[in-house]
Amino acid sequence: MNLIFASGNQNKVTEIQKIVPQNITIKSLKDLNFHEEIPENEKTIEANAIFKAKFINSRFKLNVFADDTGLEVKHLNGDPGVHSARYAGLDCNSTNNVQKLLKKLENVENRSARFKTVIALIINNKIQVFEGIVEGSILKKPRGDNGFGYDPVFCPMGFDKSFAELSLKEKNLISHRSLAMKKLIDYIS
Repeated sequence: MNLIFASGNQNKVTEIQKIVPQNITIKSLKDLNFHEEIPENEKTIEANAIFKAKFINSRFKLNVFADDTGLEVKHLNGDPGVHSARYAGLDCNSTNNVQKLLKKLENVENRSARFKTVIALIINNKIQVFEGIVEGSILKKPRGDNGFGYDPVFCPMGFDKSFAELSLKEKNLISHRSLAMKKLIDYIS
């Protein structure tokens, strides 16, 4: 089965390609020669995922899935949440987003957080939604060189390493994206 992953984020594409079984071929937007930015203006993570899947499905009429992920920090009432990728505003990039987060959590004891991924799948014009959540906490400073985004400051519950200190194989055993993707794989199997 061929599935289009409606993402321009090559890090996400690589993670997903390592998760799916060999009978599923994941193609990226780059494989479709699609290089436009897909709008992410919805108010929730789920709505963004659904919008992105519908956007690509309407253009190419292919089976597609899209994800949206947010880091939800308890002390910040769930922020940055749906705005995780653009948290630092006009200067948003992974480094600036992480620095803004750490600044907001200076001298905060309760650093509980969770990563939430929602995947919207469209097959034969039917939409299914799958969710993956990993509980954890925000470290006081970045650790590790693997991963991307907030991975260097997110320590999953039960671990003493950040996501960025785990190998991709280790991260894919427990990550929010892999949990949602495994639900998708079970659904289409």
